[in-house]
Amino acid sequence: MAEHLPPSDPVSPERSWTAIVAEDEALLRDALVAQLAEAWPGLQLLAACDDGASALEAIAEHQPDVAFLDIRMPGLTGLEVAAAAAEASPRTHIVFTTAYDQYAIDAFEHGAIDYLLKPIAPERLAATVQRLQARGDADADAMAALVERLGPALARRRDDAREPLTWLTASAGRETRLVLVDDVAYFRANDKYTSVVTADGEALLRTPIRELLERLDPAVFKQVHRSTIVNLRAVAAVVRDEAGRGTLRLRNRPETLTVSQPFMALFRNM
Repeated sequence: MAEHLPPSDPVSPERSWTAIVAEDEALLRDALVAQLAEAWPGLQLLAACDDGASALEAIAEHQPDVAFLDIRMPGLTGLEVAAAAAEASPRTHIVFTTAYDQYAIDAFEHGAIDYLLKPIAPERLAATVQRLQARGDADADAMAALVERLGPALARRRDDAREPLTWLTASAGRETRLVLVDDVAYFRANDKYTSVVTADGEALLRTPIRELLERLDPAVFKQVHRSTIVNLRAVAAVVRDEAGRGTLRLRNRPETLTVSQPFMALFRNM
């Protein structure tokens, strides 16, 4: 979810910069917003997001100059958001926030994208601000290349040691069903519940989409909309229209699923 923030008034005659912040930990997100207000008073903060999907949608909507992205977020990681942002908003500079060790940080040091190691030191943030202000337009090709280079190394260092879900319990009327996760075609947010859709029908979970994203295998389940997660093995085809929007045809379900335009970059190779 993205919290849209009113723009602050620039205090410099130089051009105004805009930004979004994405961090799933509320305290860290609020701290970064406060630090940015102090280190960069002229920055217009347009949205503060708590997951990758909201961050990508905010980037596509606002086309900000800068996106401060936590690497590890529910659903889309910061790396996936950055990769999709290269198409959705090529001019946006990406700054990762990370708790990864020096090995990963060395890789950032040799690339075009900056990083901030959590907890973020004020002097390090000030250096990032100066670096951004000194740069011209973002190089989308360089950004995409760096994301591709860092992705495998950082994926091996995910600190979520839990195994992905293999089955779950869902309600269908008075019946409680055991559903194999491999049999799920897609999940969809449904008011206070989450719909679990298989070839055989639909049931309801009390687990919100956000929590499911943290437990599903990210290589198999992808978020295609703020409210929808699809099993890639259940996808028969991706159909693109002239405006760049996408629709997914499923193997064992008659309905189609809409892919939000910013998320289409995730299906580039399908």
